[in-house]
Parts: sequence; C-alpha cells; structure tokens
Amino acid sequence: MALKHLAFLIIGFLAWAVSAPGQSPQPAGPLPTYPAWRVACRDLPSNRSLSNRPAARDRLPLASYADFAAALNPFLELCRTGAMARAHAWVDAAPSTETFFNLESGYYLEPPAPFQPFAERHKVDTGTRVFFHGDLHGDIHALMTYLDALQRDGILEGFRITRNDVRIAFLGDYTDRGRYGVEVLYTLLRLKLANPDQVLLVRGNHEDVSLVARYGFFAEIQAKYGREFDIRRTVRLYDFLPAVLYLASGTNVIQCNHGGLEPGYDPASLLSAPAPANYHLLGRLNQRRFLTAQKEWVSALTPDIRRTLETSLTDFQPQSPIAPTVLGFMWNDFSVLVTEPQFAVDPGRAFVYGDQATRRLLDMSQSPRHRIRAIFRGHQHSGELTPVMRRLIASRGLYRHWQTNDNTRLLQAAPDALRTTLEHEESRALPDGSVWTFNVSPDSVYGVGCGFTFDTAGELTVAERWEDWRLRVLNFEVTPPKP
Repeated sequence: MALKHLAFLIIGFLAWAVSAPGQSPQPAGPLPTYPAWRVACRDLPSNRSLSNRPAARDRLPLASYADFAAALNPFLELCRTGAMARAHAWVDAAPSTETFFNLESGYYLEPPAPFQPFAERHKVDTGTRVFFHGDLHGDIHALMTYLDALQRDGILEGFRITRNDVRIAFLGDYTDRGRYGVEVLYTLLRLKLANPDQVLLVRGNHEDVSLVARYGFFAEIQAKYGREFDIRRTVRLYDFLPAVLYLASGTNVIQCNHGGLEPGYDPASLLSAPAPANYHLLGRLNQRRFLTAQKEWVSALTPDIRRTLETSLTDFQPQSPIAPTVLGFMWNDFSVLVTEPQFAVDPGRAFVYGDQATRRLLDMSQSPRHRIRAIFRGHQHSGELTPVMRRLIASRGLYRHWQTNDNTRLLQAAPDALRTTLEHEESRALPDGSVWTFNVSPDSVYGVGCGFTFDTAGELTVAERWEDWRLRVLNFEVTPPKP
C-alpha cells in the first residue's frame, strides 16, 4: 500500500473513531487487583484457537473503553506532569509543550504536529537486576505467565516491584498479530503506573499508527469497542516511549531498542548527563557522518557494499517512524554470520548491519566517560524458520549474533542441530560489542509457524566490572486454555 494512500486511510479511520456522539461510559469500578486481573485473563481463548478472529465481547476482561482508559489516562498525565515534563531532564533542548505534550496533536493528524522521537538514559547501581522481555504482539497469556513467575520469585507483589534494585524492561511491539493488544497494553500501563521509575517501556516499529492500521490492532479495537474507543488518544501513548534506551552503570552502557542501529544519532551528550534519568530528542539524523568518520574502513569495503552504503545513508529530519526513511532504532536488523556483508538492504523492511559495521558505529557513539558494550533488542522475527528464528529456538529464545562456531554450512540447520554449536546455557557472559536478539512471545503467528510454545526473558545482573555482568535466560512454558 502506498504511504499516501495509507495516510488517508488512517486519517479517515481516526475521523470515524471519534465521531460517535455521547460520552464514553464510566469504568465499572476500581482498577482490578493483580489476582483479579489474572483471573479475568486466564480463560481467554488463545490466539492460536482464534485464528485471527476476534474474541467474544462477553469474555473480555475490559468491558468498555472506559476500563482501558482508567489506566491510559493516568499514564498520559504522568508523562505530561512527571519526570519527563521537567525541562532540566532533557539534554540540549526540551520538547515543545504545545506539540510534544499536547495530547490533541500528532504527526498522523491534520494539521500534523512534528514527530519528535527521543532517547532515554537510565542509570542503575552495581548489583541491580534488570529483567528484559522481547516482542509480545498481543500475547496476554505469555505476558501473564511471565509476570506470574516474577510474583513467585518475590520480584513482584501484585503490580508493584518489591525491591529498589530491580528494573523490568520491555523492548517494544506490544500489539498487532495477536488479538489481545488492548489487554497487553493495559497490563504494561498498570505496571508502569505502579513503578514509574522501575518499569521501562521501549518503542517498537509497531508502536506507529501506520502499522497498527495494517497489522491488526485497529481491527481488534473495532471488534471490541467500536466507536467508543478513542484511538487517537490511545496511539498517542506511543510518542512518550523512547526509541532507544541507554542502560548505564558506571562507564558501561547497554543500548536497548527494538530494531537496530541508527547511524544518524549521536548519544554522547545524553550519556554524559548527570541525572539518574535523562532524555534527548533525536532531532535531525545525520547518517552520512558515518561515511566521513569511517572513511578509511568504508573505502576498504567491496564496491557493491560501499555503493549500497553510500546510497542508503542520508541526512534527514524524521517525519514519522517510516518517513522519509525508517528510523533505525525501531526498524534495522543484524546479520547472522561474520562472513556476511557488513551492510545490506532487506527490501521492504530496513537495513542489515554486520559485526564490524556495528562495532564501528558503537565506537562512534561513545562519550568520554561511557562505552556502549552491547545491544539488547527484538524485532527480527518471522513466522517461518529463517536463520534467525532457527537460532532463537536453539538458543532458548535469546540469541547472540556472530558466534565463532557458526558458519554458512549451518545457516539453514535445524534448531536441534544448532544447539550443539550455539550458546544455550542458562547463564551467559556479554562479549564487548555483542548484539542480543530476544524471541517473540509464543501464542502468536510466529510460535505457530515456527513450532515453539515457550516464552523467554533475560535477567541481567549489573556488576562493577564489565567482565562480570551476566545475562541469565529465563524460559516459561505458555499453556493457554483450550478452546
């Protein structure tokens, strides 16, 4: 679908969605406790059994849009008045109150407001444990299974984190391709409201109005609530999620985002900011600085790769996550083998970076006192057994790219065969410059197509020395109710 056609489709839907007369109904009562919410979600039909059909409205745990808005509205108010709204929390320049914090504006509306993606830097102390989860895609059963495990381990008590030395991070793509995007978003908002400084939500490529219009969330909304649902206000929450999160402790930093590298952004000033949490507008993305800063290395690439790199990287002001070109933090990918090209174009998707290109871009993205050591991300999933999906299954749902023993002979090997070659231990070290892809939740088109039913999270333990940081793989079997 052409972008112009898609834009008119979105604007038309938004106009329809807010044209219903009358007031939205009031929520049925107080916000449900975690046990009550767990019971409400427990017997929902699985996405597998629904086969892309909507769930019956009389089985929904949120009977009306007002019940969802009871979490959405406080979240939006927290963004407008909390830490993010303080001008001193922003490095270089704070966003405009009239546009960024105006809930009635948006880059997808007419007249449009500026698209203002931003980065966040979050400091943690030595000994902190950070729990990471990848793409959820409307899989409420996987999310609740994960949160139940954190309840059993004493990390959570209801929606509240019990310890100051714990963070819980999600890496984007919360809706689409699953029929419980509303319930997933509601659960994440409840977690964030209960723990504003300890729950970290990253923006994925599906946190974009143009994608939710195409891949299921709009259809889910229509089926559940019709015109009662204020879609404009709902998708506005995406604009308050960082496109990239830099998790820092001492001099060591992990770049946490959904997609991949964004060569046009320089995080040095953000990494050097003094507060525990700081924000920075991405602004104009000057991608071609990579060609200048790495001129000698670029000139040594093969002519075809060099030409692809030179014609693909451009300087631009983002107008949306996909215009005038994709935002790399939300969209880009990474190669599998060290022998693959250092830069390639995946048609219809984004750009793919190799190990050397990644290392050189990370080296450029340092501050005098901080070094980006690794990248945590999701995104690179398929409903078919691609090389990455094979490696995700073989690696228990957490795959490190460019492993020494991997080779072209194994590129299409079955997951069982790959387990003898790839890392699959529970506890893993983090090599400098490593890229880690987290698997997608299993009650999804991805789990069906690739034949897995386990969910994955990662528990990162922060140490004083980078060599002592550890990443523990957590797996959970997800068993939704039978239809």
